[in-house]
Amino acid sequence: MPEAPAGTLYRGREGMWSWVAHRVTGFLIFFFLLVHVADTSLVRVSPEAYNVVIGAYKNPVMGLAEAGLVAAIVFHAFNGIRVMLVDFWSSGPRYQRVMLWIVLGLVVVTMAAFLPRHLMNVFGGGH
Repeated sequence: MPEAPAGTLYRGREGMWSWVAHRVTGFLIFFFLLVHVADTSLVRVSPEAYNVVIGAYKNPVMGLAEAGLVAAIVFHAFNGIRVMLVDFWSSGPRYQRVMLWIVLGLVVVTMAAFLPRHLMNVFGGGH
């Protein structure tokens, strides 16, 4: 029986790591949606409390967290398309590794287009 590689329990290479990343990003998006519904519902209870919570989000740490959220959504969306292609396209399993690299390239390109403007707004250069 072959030994597991040191430092990881996963032996599935890129396919396994994309599986893990897809679940982690899905969980993070779900958690964000729960928080978003909760803080948005405050407007019905107390508009002042809502304004306090929204004001607390306007800081650089939350701005970086927003960038992470966008990255998670972008990866999850592109990887979801890859998963559908692997499942429903007869040649999908053969090209799943290539498609993962395409997904990662699309994530990098999308984030490169998003981050400059977003970070200018976060750190005050976009006013």
